[in-house]
Amino acid sequence: MMKKILLVCLVCLSAFNLESFSQQISPSPEQIIALTAEWKGERFPDGRPKVSDEHLERLKAISVEEAWGILRNKGYNNQFENDWVILDDNEVMTGRAVTAQYMPFREDVDNLVKKIGKEEGRAQSGGTNSWPIDGLVEGDVYIADSYGKIANGTLIGDNLGTAIYSNSKRGVIFNGSVRDMDGLSKIEGFNLWIKGHDPSYIQDMMLTTINYPIRIGRATVLPGDAVLANKWGVVFIPAHLVPELVINAEFTALRDQFGHMRLKEKKYTAGEIDSRWSEAIKADFMDWLNKKKDLPMSKAELDAYLEDRNW
Repeated sequence: MMKKILLVCLVCLSAFNLESFSQQISPSPEQIIALTAEWKGERFPDGRPKVSDEHLERLKAISVEEAWGILRNKGYNNQFENDWVILDDNEVMTGRAVTAQYMPFREDVDNLVKKIGKEEGRAQSGGTNSWPIDGLVEGDVYIADSYGKIANGTLIGDNLGTAIYSNSKRGVIFNGSVRDMDGLSKIEGFNLWIKGHDPSYIQDMMLTTINYPIRIGRATVLPGDAVLANKWGVVFIPAHLVPELVINAEFTALRDQFGHMRLKEKKYTAGEIDSRWSEAIKADFMDWLNKKKDLPMSKAELDAYLEDRNW
């Protein structure tokens, strides 16, 4: 555990070491791989874990509470943030994190960032707040820490919002603000979780890094984390935990569905369902499960899961 903490600290600190920082706005693929070393699956060229589209789709049906509880049991206590302004709170958004860090403006640092960006071939027209958007691919969620700034802290309006959705088919999560909510609301499919909105333009702040670890409220977010965002809040899930979290949550939902059904039928008492199940209830549940046609997971996945499950 101490080695992992040291690794994260070194990667984070390298963003602010002038010698290292003068070479890159984003970590190298090797640095991102080291930061997310527990992920063993496919990766993007930039090194970010590529959580499967299937798992992202299945994640939409999982409650924030269930995801939070599983992460807490794994020792990840700082992966949830709430109190958002949401464009469409009837929609659920999942995706893979692309992170960006903004800070109050300081001319010498901003000049350095722009110099590095030019050397890296980043866009020179417009502001640096377009740089994280340029690299988005389908399935990405743009997540930015702009230290909660609302007035004069608006990271995007409808033009950049259109670019974000065109690239990612997703939306944004900002510890900060946006402008032109009316225009953003007209981008079909686009959604956002933000701390506020304001008619002002972005002023007196600067982009510092892309795809380093960031803080969103009380959560720590790494590039490639899976995101689950709905009207009840946002959970940032370490990529390597996604497959296990999804099937655990799906199985728990099936147990709850069965338990609620039997309680409505008055076949079992509340005490029987809300405690360790008897062998008779387990057998009844397994019979119901084997006959169910609309399982969220494959039969092979369910069988493999049940082999290791301790009732």
